[in-house]
Amino acid sequence: MSGGVDSSATAAALIDEGYDVVGVTLKLWPQDCVNRAEDKCCGPQAVMDARSVCDKLGVPYYLIDEAEDFQKEVINYFAEEYKAGRTPNPCVMCNERLKFGNLIRRADQLGAHYIATGHFARLERSAEGRTLLYRGKDPRKDQSYFLFSLKQKQLSRAMFPLGEKNKTEARDMARECELKTADKEESMEICFVPDNDYGNFLQKADLVHKHAGDIMHVDGRKLGTHDGIEFYTIGQRKGLGISHPTPLYVIDLEPESNRVIVGDASMLEGNEFIVERCNWIPWDDPPESIEVTAKIRYNHPGAEATVTPLDDWRAKVKTHSMQRAITPGQACVFYQDDLVVGGGWITKKIE
Repeated sequence: MSGGVDSSATAAALIDEGYDVVGVTLKLWPQDCVNRAEDKCCGPQAVMDARSVCDKLGVPYYLIDEAEDFQKEVINYFAEEYKAGRTPNPCVMCNERLKFGNLIRRADQLGAHYIATGHFARLERSAEGRTLLYRGKDPRKDQSYFLFSLKQKQLSRAMFPLGEKNKTEARDMARECELKTADKEESMEICFVPDNDYGNFLQKADLVHKHAGDIMHVDGRKLGTHDGIEFYTIGQRKGLGISHPTPLYVIDLEPESNRVIVGDASMLEGNEFIVERCNWIPWDDPPESIEVTAKIRYNHPGAEATVTPLDDWRAKVKTHSMQRAITPGQACVFYQDDLVVGGGWITKKIE
């Protein structure tokens, strides 16, 4: 329970369906966490709100300290990806390693059969006995993208009561139960970087230090200097600190040389790339070729694509149209209509 309206409505819905509910909040922030906002899901106010909801619903509540693993599995990963010139997605990693990793072990200790969260996604059981993941009913709030890496053992223990609902219905449920979180503002930022200034967070957390490097045009000209590739992402235009007669964008990051490579917008286009650490939800062994809609980042509308598994670990993705800013480190999630087929992590664009 994050202390927000979605997890509060989830608890209320499960009680209404007759489940024996236990509320759990994972305390993820270290005591000296920088940039912690009091009302975000990594702040103490959120814990107070979650506890209040459980008191109102009459269910037990536990606060479980997972700060050490959150630091190791999420925050350190976040920093290392930026150091390697990749753009991370910490929410996917948190779901896989903590919410449906560590929390399942905690559930076993409490004698709980399922882990329920406020994600807007749906689950169904296939005729073959597999648990299938689908988009949430509300396309504006669908969060299936962030769950693509969950394995069958995790999905079989998961419940998403809000999957068939929209945000308004979730708030209405909370209001009907007179929960204090019913009208709470939702957060769209990374929970441990509430101001969205990830570069400032990395520096204050002593995870990244400034180290000067060159900003290079693709034609080999040096255009300026920068404080470290960690502070840049593929497709970035603003904040480059260079002057040029035409707009320039970050088109590559070179961790070995600490160079930021810039070029014009056309150089961001591509339609073939490799993904690794693939997870396949409907099958253990995927077909030789799969036609999908591929989302190369969460807010991407999706593009028709052909996926060719290369081995148990990797796959090649070829979109049927050119896509902008295919970014190493981001998750690429594959859909067939509303079914989440699987996905992987983008490693490199094929030129």
